[in-house]
Amino acid sequence: MLGPAPGDAPTIVMLHEGLGSAGLWGDFPEELAAATGAGVFAYSRVGYGASTPATLPRPIDYMHVEALEVLPKVLDAIGFRRGLLLGHSDGASIAAIYAGGVQDHRIRGLALIAPHFIVEDISVKSIAGIKNLYETTDLKSKLQRWHRDVDNAFYGWNDAWLNPKFRDWDISEYLAYIRVPVAIVQGADDHYGTIRQIEIAREECYCPVDVSIITGAGHSPHREAPEATLNAIADFARSILHVHEGAQGRAA
Repeated sequence: MLGPAPGDAPTIVMLHEGLGSAGLWGDFPEELAAATGAGVFAYSRVGYGASTPATLPRPIDYMHVEALEVLPKVLDAIGFRRGLLLGHSDGASIAAIYAGGVQDHRIRGLALIAPHFIVEDISVKSIAGIKNLYETTDLKSKLQRWHRDVDNAFYGWNDAWLNPKFRDWDISEYLAYIRVPVAIVQGADDHYGTIRQIEIAREECYCPVDVSIITGAGHSPHREAPEATLNAIADFARSILHVHEGAQGRAA
């Protein structure tokens, strides 16, 4: 937890990617807290970072479980009062499921980095490719820096996505039930998803959807183009948490 406590300011809750952890966000949480004045909370889901290993194989609906069963408990445990969900990749999908599946008035907006709403061929191809890299290069040793049980983290994610039944995974129905503004940040050179993900959001969401395409970035724009990504998310957060809510307060 960085910056003000949930009782003193809005909170941005960060949900990491499929191979991420609280630590793998790097200094992005600190920069986000400084740029927005909000508190920033990041945690490692089960199977990641220093958290308890996951039971493998993960079920096909593991992101639904994280969104609808685990995340509500996390928010209550930290005393969350109001703020944003900021998710990357799997974390973005979890945020979307939560916002569409749980009508939580405390959530004022979603910031989604490289979200997945459906499974695309490019996603499966890249995830199969990273499995080969994990087993034949030094990728495993690099990931060990961020995960206590690196095989549990990697195969829990990789095997689920490569399960043939996962091709039918589709969370687009949740988008129609999101009642807060959404910001999508997408790398122009993302090898795990295409612009189709953004099109689905625009087709299904009744809420405002702001899109930032980050040139020179792939699947992790907050690492590959940190300044542009920070600016896009911080501007969105400030508009929702300060400008918009401040105007509401004056009108009241």
